Amino acid sequence: MDTSCLQYALTEEERQQFETDGFLVVREVLPPERVAELIPVVDRLDAEYRPKMELADSEMLNLFDFIGKDALFLPLLDWPKTFAKVFGILGWHIQLYHSHMIVTPPLNGAEPKRKRLGWHQDSGRLNMDFATDPRPRVSLKVAFFLTDCTDTDRGNFHAVPGSHLRNAVEMPADGDADPAGAVPIRVAAGDAVFFDRRIWHAAGHNFSPNARKVLFYGYSYRWLRPRDDMTVAHLMDRCDPIQQQLLGAGPSGGHGYTSPKEEDVPLREWIREHLGEEAVIR
Repeated sequence: MDTSCLQYALTEEERQQFETDGFLVVREVLPPERVAELIPVVDRLDAEYRPKMELADSEMLNLFDFIGKDALFLPLLDWPKTFAKVFGILGWHIQLYHSHMIVTPPLNGAEPKRKRLGWHQDSGRLNMDFATDPRPRVSLKVAFFLTDCTDTDRGNFHAVPGSHLRNAVEMPADGDADPAGAVPIRVAAGDAVFFDRRIWHAAGHNFSPNARKVLFYGYSYRWLRPRDDMTVAHLMDRCDPIQQQLLGAGPSGGHGYTSPKEEDVPLREWIREHLGEEAVIR
């Protein structure tokens, strides 16, 4: 793995913001030329899968397991400007457990089906099977924005800051209103949003003339079963050992996902070598 990622390690200020708000915006993680390369790939997949999923042109496309569908997606798995922040938050015992691509077409003058946004926490049954309050973090996502959302009418990512520390948020009696404290997150093309899976969040309505395009990479601890089918076997030969770990490789077998040996988690040794023993204590 490229040591240049250490230039972008999680700062103490970023850690505190993430712990307090449940999300973090990082600017300009993708250069314009990389965004320009990725957009045609997203457009191609949208054109391919929209009819397969029987979606109208105006409906949101949510494509899981996109990571192996084009070679351009693989470098973002351990992108230097984002990945050191990922392991800075979660540690070394991690994997990619989920990837999804979202294309939100413009409403083109139509009224949204409902005014209140679709507020939720990620991870489905985790939010019912854990009895603690708050529930454990377990995973986070990095959302790479390929289109401009600096105005607030472009299908923006919305969140309730600090709500990752609450198992529920109160919805107003007015069925159209969003929860108190909800804010739209303003980001430009090439920016990334890191967010704790527990944060109460939603996609906004896209009143702009352009589709919103975002790539979500979900990282979790290795003992969590992947949320996607993870059709990534064809990628392994082109991956370095850390990328292989992130894509689910486990040389020592099933036990190695809960009690890993050194060969199961090369990221641990890389962190030890470059950041010292104290960085891998837990």
